[in-house]
Amino acid sequence: MTSSYKQRETVNYLIRKSPLISFIFVALLSLACGKTQGTRSANAFSKPLATPQVSSDKPKIVAFGDSLTAGFGLTENESYPYLLQQKLNADGYDYEVVNAGVSGETSLGGLERIDWVLDTGNVKVLVLELGANDLLRGVPVAKMKTNLDEIIKKAQARNIKVLLCGMLAPPTMGADYQRDFNAAFPDLAAERKINFLPFILENIALKKELNQADSIHPNADGEKIMTDNVYKELRPLL
Repeated sequence: MTSSYKQRETVNYLIRKSPLISFIFVALLSLACGKTQGTRSANAFSKPLATPQVSSDKPKIVAFGDSLTAGFGLTENESYPYLLQQKLNADGYDYEVVNAGVSGETSLGGLERIDWVLDTGNVKVLVLELGANDLLRGVPVAKMKTNLDEIIKKAQARNIKVLLCGMLAPPTMGADYQRDFNAAFPDLAAERKINFLPFILENIALKKELNQADSIHPNADGEKIMTDNVYKELRPLL
C-alpha cells in the first residue's frame, strides 16, 4: 500500500469522525477545567513521581503517554498496559510491558522525561500516546509536532521501534488548527517510517457502557477494546 493511499485513507477517516471528535473535545475540556480549579498546578501532572517499575531483564515494550496509558480511574490490573502484557504472554511473546503513563502529560512533559524512561534497559518498542493535553491547552501544532518528533528520534537513535497513537482535534478549534493537528500524527508516522494507530479509542468513544462517568476514560471493558486496538498495530513490530 502506497504512502499517498494511506494518507488519503487517514483524511477520509478524520472526516467520518468529526462529530465524534467534537463530543470528545467538549467532555475533555470540562474535565480539564475541573482539574485546573484544584490546588495542583497543570505542570505538576506532567512530572512523574517515580521511574517506571521494571521487574526483569526481558526485552521491554514501553507504553508512554497520558491518562489513557496510565489507566486513569482504574486498578493496575484493568489498565491497557497490564492487559497488553496478558495478551503477549498468551501469544508466546517474551516481553515485559512497562506502564510509563502520566495523567495530564503533554508532549513537552513527555520530551522532558523520555531519556530516563528509554534508558531503563533493553527497551525494544515504544508505544507513544500523547497530544490530547496539548490540544486542550491550545499548544501550537508545530510545537507539539516538534516535541513528538524529538521523542521519536530519541527512540530511533536507540534502535527502538515506535508505534505512534494519533489524536484528533474538533472543528471548534478552528479549521486551520484542526487540519494541522489532525495531519501532524500521520505526517510524523510517514516521515519517520513508523507504525501508526489513528484513534486509540476506536469502538469505545461515545459508548456509555464502555466508559467511566466522565465519558472520556474507558472503563474496564473499554480498556479491553483499547488493548485490542493497540495490539493490532503493535504485533507487526514484534
